[in-house]
Amino acid sequence: MDNNYVIAQPPQASVAVEGLDARFPVRRIYCVGRNYTDHIVEMGGNPDRELPFFFQKPADSIVADGATVPYPSATEDFQYEAELVLAVGLGGADIAPADAAAHIYGVAVGIDLTRRDLQLAARNTGRPWEAGKSFDQSAPCSAIRPLRGAPLPTAGAISLHVNGEPKQRGDVSQMIWSAAEIVHKLSQHYRIEPGDLIYTGTPAGVGAMRRGDRVAMAIDGVGALSIVVA
Repeated sequence: MDNNYVIAQPPQASVAVEGLDARFPVRRIYCVGRNYTDHIVEMGGNPDRELPFFFQKPADSIVADGATVPYPSATEDFQYEAELVLAVGLGGADIAPADAAAHIYGVAVGIDLTRRDLQLAARNTGRPWEAGKSFDQSAPCSAIRPLRGAPLPTAGAISLHVNGEPKQRGDVSQMIWSAAEIVHKLSQHYRIEPGDLIYTGTPAGVGAMRRGDRVAMAIDGVGALSIVVA
């Protein structure tokens, strides 16, 4: 135990980086709600372009590619949401959209796991979403692909399969708020810092998972990710 702390220091959450032994340390996980029109419609919302809103997951909710995720407690509607993930490499506030790419170290694919029944119950009563979104092992994330000067993705087919059956199909180009705009808007609310991950929203086709399901997602030009539900 580190003598500077009264209890053992928790381990640092981190994500693999393609081609490197060094890992990406995770500071915060931000998620964007309702960023694809077809998903807003399927959830019963208004598809008009509104300002993006953000919620967070704990850093230690990260799950690595290939992991087994226990079916969580307190839910009967455990759902997947396939998303593009941005990994912040340079901090800043009030970042202009034209400067956003300079603040992003790399990109990945992630699944925003959701206890949908708890989320909807909270939404309908005006309460916070944490119970539905911010639980243990709720943020699977692939290895990060460094941008190395490349622009932020503006297109790329998104797919998610459950037991080999296609469930979600979409494209990064369908995002209501682009990756650059998300960085801009988020940095107006919070100073983003190196180690932050930003899950950028999901297309239509979200649905429930059962114990034993094998879930695989990919985004063209970004990466792939798979998990098994225990």
